[in-house]
Amino acid sequence: MFEDFNDSRVTYGHLKILPPEIQRMSSAAKGKLMAVIGDEDTCVGFLLGGIGELNKNRQQNFLVVNKNTSISEIEEFFRALLLRVDIAIILINQNIAELIRHAIDSHTLPIPAVLEIPSKDHPYDPSKDSILRRAKGMFSAEEFR
Repeated sequence: MFEDFNDSRVTYGHLKILPPEIQRMSSAAKGKLMAVIGDEDTCVGFLLGGIGELNKNRQQNFLVVNKNTSISEIEEFFRALLLRVDIAIILINQNIAELIRHAIDSHTLPIPAVLEIPSKDHPYDPSKDSILRRAKGMFSAEEFR
């Protein structure tokens, strides 16, 4: 499988270890976190999956949005996540993303990646997903034939 890597490959029995430069690339995101902005069910599900963290400044990596959460609170939390160096992926319910669409669309950096996900009460609509729209704009229909 790793025949192309013949310079610094190490073999232990039948296992072949990738060269250090490849290992560095694959571990670039080591220690990075996922963040969630979502309804209670979404956040609880991801927290049960183990993504809940507090950074050294005691800032959490999730925001539970309910009917009392203001749009400015959501946008402020989203912008704070964009500035955190320990966040690699931001998951946000698509219906909540619609409330701060201007902030999401203005984020063009690859990291943190912003992924819109469905919620229990709101199905996923691909036409509203800004990342999917950007990806479609990168390729023409002829390239897929």
